[in-house]
Amino acid sequence: MAKSGDSCTFCGRTSRDVKLLINGINGAICDECATQAYEIVKEQLGKKKSKLDINREDLPKPEDIKKFLDQYVIGQNDAKRYLSVSVYNHYKRLLQDETNDDVEIEKSNIIMVGSTGTGKTLLARTIAKLLHVPFAIVDATVLTQAGYVGEDIESILTRLLQAADYDVESAERGIVFIDEIDKIARKGDNPSITRDVSGEGVQQGLLKLLEGSVVNVPPQGGRKHPEQKMIPVDTKNILFICGGAFDGIEKKIAQRLNTRVVGYAASKDTAQVDCNNLLKYITPADLKSFGLIPEIIGRLPILTYLNPLDRQALRNILTEPKNSIIKQYIKLFAMDGIQLTFDESVYEFIVDKAMEFKLGARGLRSIVEAIMMDAMFSMPSENKKELQVTLEYAKEQFAKSDVNRLQVAG
Repeated sequence: MAKSGDSCTFCGRTSRDVKLLINGINGAICDECATQAYEIVKEQLGKKKSKLDINREDLPKPEDIKKFLDQYVIGQNDAKRYLSVSVYNHYKRLLQDETNDDVEIEKSNIIMVGSTGTGKTLLARTIAKLLHVPFAIVDATVLTQAGYVGEDIESILTRLLQAADYDVESAERGIVFIDEIDKIARKGDNPSITRDVSGEGVQQGLLKLLEGSVVNVPPQGGRKHPEQKMIPVDTKNILFICGGAFDGIEKKIAQRLNTRVVGYAASKDTAQVDCNNLLKYITPADLKSFGLIPEIIGRLPILTYLNPLDRQALRNILTEPKNSIIKQYIKLFAMDGIQLTFDESVYEFIVDKAMEFKLGARGLRSIVEAIMMDAMFSMPSENKKELQVTLEYAKEQFAKSDVNRLQVAG
């Protein structure tokens, strides 16, 4: 501790005027000057550091990104290509050198349209895993316009900050996946004449986030802690990926396709349309008809779709990905020293039931869980070290489960 007569070499204040004075060989520094020096060093080093932990040479190319996605997500090649290129261009934009050519590359937020269980969330989560960036999933259905019961729009960035351990610089290059974006659509194609606090009001609030602006974010979430200090977060380098089922949008696509041509050529053109997958023909105009406002559509320039899962896709999802459902259960049993095997016919039975439920890939998990529940309950206490699941066993277990009542009428 310094003597009372000592003073700070930088500001000249004595030990009586400051909380702490640190002595060196030929001088001293007070706590306030040390804090300011730390901030200056941090700022200057931050300017020299790359905005990403990786450089241009190490950034995965679009083909590499797609190959990584292929390990975890079955099919959906069109969506993977769009996502791979968009993510690659986004991070190239962050790594670009400072130039004076006045060409500013704008970010390309993405919107994915596809029915439930087709892999929208899994695609976004897998890309975040590849790039090692903060990733947050937000459900749009809980958001409301500021001042109303529900979560504020800024809570989206609160989740991202939490994922980044409140490292603002890290959060500002993260990825946010906004799920159920279709649930905030306004009820008609015309602007609402009444206050739509959970629909059009949320869309208006999202505009500043998607476009890129400095937003004051409550670190613990909104109105519960009004005294908390706000954290400014710049969203211009945050990649937003939106996803939604847009249930019923096929009707709007069909109407548009049917009214495109008139007369004898109509039947000829309509015959070339794949009526089983109308989402492949989706355009921004269809999103507007569904209830998204033009301003938010303009801030989501990359529009892609996910194919409905057919029987073969469900069969592949069951066993092929690195974290497939079957591999997860085999690992769970192996942790108890039990070798779990399945007959090939069991896979076909599971896929048959999943097709009946019409719940996509999520239905597979429920069915397998129903079949394995009794074994998972009793076998850890028994001395059996092997379990082979046969078709008869699977049918018997599934028949007495509650899941059997979930069947959707054809």
